[in-house]
Amino acid sequence: MIPFDCLVAIAAPLRIANVDTDMILPARFLTTISRSGLKEGLFWTQRQDPNFVLNRKPWSEAGIIVTLENFGCGSSREHAPWALLDFGIRCIIAPSIADIFYNNCCKNGILPVVLARDEVERLLGRADNPDTAEIEVDLAKQEVRAGTDAFAFDIAPTRKADLLAGTDDIVRSLKHAKAIARYEAEIPRWLPQIMPDSFAISADAATAQARRT
Repeated sequence: MIPFDCLVAIAAPLRIANVDTDMILPARFLTTISRSGLKEGLFWTQRQDPNFVLNRKPWSEAGIIVTLENFGCGSSREHAPWALLDFGIRCIIAPSIADIFYNNCCKNGILPVVLARDEVERLLGRADNPDTAEIEVDLAKQEVRAGTDAFAFDIAPTRKADLLAGTDDIVRSLKHAKAIARYEAEIPRWLPQIMPDSFAISADAATAQARRT
């Protein structure tokens, strides 16, 4: 996972509430387990309109999306943040973000930032203008800066540490590689003793059930 520290990027204004994961990446793009190439399906339906914000410069090179309430609702598909990341989006700013989507963002190196609605509106106003669309998001200081505005945001310390270090669940698991290897090496010693007993119990239970019926 790519570490997240301080991001300075163009912010794309998306004035839509309740953006669900099927809008972010339609289901027909879920046939792959690869994280690359998914940007082509990002906001597929909306991007058929040449005037959609992500089709127009400078927002076609956005690294941040500023949007409205309940972003990322709907199904839990992890392909949605994969598509955002593949496009180059590293931060979502909204008044609220769906819980599962929030978690998936953090696990994939995207910083979800929740701000008050009036603060989001101020950022949307700046993002609407190509000349002021650049926003700075400082994770270390937990602050969003745009022009003379500076907005603080909250994030769990463990999520912050993981994002700063670029640590995901796989990296965390690999820190215990020796313990995992020891456990796996021990399996043949005790597994044969457990399995026959388990099968015997299951067989006896099945026989008893058959007799009752």
